[in-house]
Amino acid sequence: MTNTTDETAARGAKKDGADPARSHMQASGSRFLRHGRWFRRTGWRHCVALVACAFAGFPILYIISASLNQQGTLMSANSLFSSVTAGNYIQLFHLPEQPYGDWYINTIVIGLVTAISSVFVGALAAYAFSRLRFRGRRAGLLILILLQMFPQILSIVAIYLLLTDMGYIIPALGIDSQLALICVYLGGALGTNTYLMYGFFNTVPKEIDEAAKIDGAGHARIFFTIILPLVTPILAVIALLSFIGTVSEYAVASTVLVSPNKQTLAVGLYAFVSQQFSQNWGLFSAGAVLAAIPVVILFLFLQKYIVSGLTAGSIK
Repeated sequence: MTNTTDETAARGAKKDGADPARSHMQASGSRFLRHGRWFRRTGWRHCVALVACAFAGFPILYIISASLNQQGTLMSANSLFSSVTAGNYIQLFHLPEQPYGDWYINTIVIGLVTAISSVFVGALAAYAFSRLRFRGRRAGLLILILLQMFPQILSIVAIYLLLTDMGYIIPALGIDSQLALICVYLGGALGTNTYLMYGFFNTVPKEIDEAAKIDGAGHARIFFTIILPLVTPILAVIALLSFIGTVSEYAVASTVLVSPNKQTLAVGLYAFVSQQFSQNWGLFSAGAVLAAIPVVILFLFLQKYIVSGLTAGSIK
């Protein structure tokens, strides 16, 4: 269509006695101006999006390529998909001293239990701070804010000593116990989750609670049948963040869990690359790819709640 316009302009210019070459230059200049305006308005956004996609997608392609390379070295994985084989994935589940299958199951169980428990405990605390008025409420909120300033890694020594002494009294809550690790995760995430849900709970009108109380509903019925369905987005966000944090956490898990058959993926996979003369990046990459599958599935399942949950929870 542009060529037809240029030919028409050239014919019109020739009929009027003008120079066709000059008319063609004017048409090319107008196209250049239109393209320049388009680039200034929206075109640069496409360029930024392409760069961002390449920046985010290259590590994924690299780790998949390394997982399909049987040689197991970083130098051999520099050429993407130079060697494609499923040997690393098959070998993962046939290592007697490194039970990848047990690590996988342990990670999913610990992650799901931690996510569900974090949502339930955090929702109870957030409802109490949002709807109830009691002595020490403001001080409690301030403590929650202060707790978020300190990373959990600062308490590793205290956690180890506490679980060691507690193991003599309650063996199920001692060192090398998955239940103890879940309890540590719950305590560490309680402050952040509660404060995030507290902001979301405040967006729910209190008139709904008052109307339910007039009909004879108590706090338990209001919480489980009215409030929770209205705050589903933030519950999904907390569950997703807790699950991702549990799957990728290494420092606390390596301190609490000692037996190889009780460890999580983050701790177990480190064994593939921790020793100087027995590093196998192919197995590590294959294990990392498989470890990402539950996170991706959960993210796709909860993605419709993520944006609304994060934005609405930050209003307050």
